[in-house]
Amino acid sequence: MSDILVIYKSKYGATEKYANMLKADLDCDIIDAGSFNKSMLAEHDRIILAGGIYASGIAGIDILKKNIGGMTGKKLAVFCVGASPFDEKAIEEVKSRNMKGELQRVPLFYGRGAWDESKMSFKDRTMCKMLQKMVAKEDPSEYEPWMTALMSAIGKSCDWTDRKYLEPLMEYMKAE
Repeated sequence: MSDILVIYKSKYGATEKYANMLKADLDCDIIDAGSFNKSMLAEHDRIILAGGIYASGIAGIDILKKNIGGMTGKKLAVFCVGASPFDEKAIEEVKSRNMKGELQRVPLFYGRGAWDESKMSFKDRTMCKMLQKMVAKEDPSEYEPWMTALMSAIGKSCDWTDRKYLEPLMEYMKAE
């Protein structure tokens, strides 16, 4: 059993791909959020929650919120995955929206994920198309990074997952 536990919630596979990269590189235990049991926390000193970003929410963050009291003295981190390139302003907004109270002290890391409309649920595909229509009305020279990424991904299948996004997280988790 490893000292590190990665709890991940992946909707379309990119977060699970990152969890498996962490398993290979950190020799950690990984568990899908749906199979998580709070007794697992006692067996690990370092906990990573990995979840996709959907409508500014981090998938699986409720696990940390519900169990933060049982994580005192443990090294915690959140790794969120999204389709947009890194944008500090957007990540700060995600952190302030999802990580209140005791979670504010938990470092947040970001990795770019994937985009494939053919794998999306009807609801997600519809929401993305509505968002694309709204963004298309804007002046492209004034797009924020996420807008540019959204518009450039239309009709494409893209996979931006890369180990380089995990490097800061792995350094943090290895440090004493």
